[in-house]
Amino acid sequence: MRFSVIAAALLLASSPVGAAQLNSMDEVGAALQACWTPPADSGNASVTLSFSFKRDGTLIGPPKPTAIKVGGDDKARQVFVDAATAALRNCLPLSFSPTLAQGMPGKVFTLQFNSPKDNAKPIQK
Repeated sequence: MRFSVIAAALLLASSPVGAAQLNSMDEVGAALQACWTPPADSGNASVTLSFSFKRDGTLIGPPKPTAIKVGGDDKARQVFVDAATAALRNCLPLSFSPTLAQGMPGKVFTLQFNSPKDNAKPIQK
């Protein structure tokens, strides 16, 4: 009996961050933005990533930058894009409600990551 309780506690503890089921794309966007920390000294920069989810809350393939507005050289741009991509990946898997999960596969979503973080844009369909 005690083993069952410990096993159940371990399973719950290994659930994704923010394991509450997400019911809307607004909730998905907010969950992903919560994982975002802009690189230091990135000024007023942004990158928009395009990606698709599987029903299980993981990505179908790697996210792709579709718009990059970062001052500085190519290295500064790459650092910002890498930080946004890492934030997205580190936030996964997400936990979708059954209804939301049904509509996920095959749809392409975009999310803009901004610096400073106060300028965050919600996920768009």
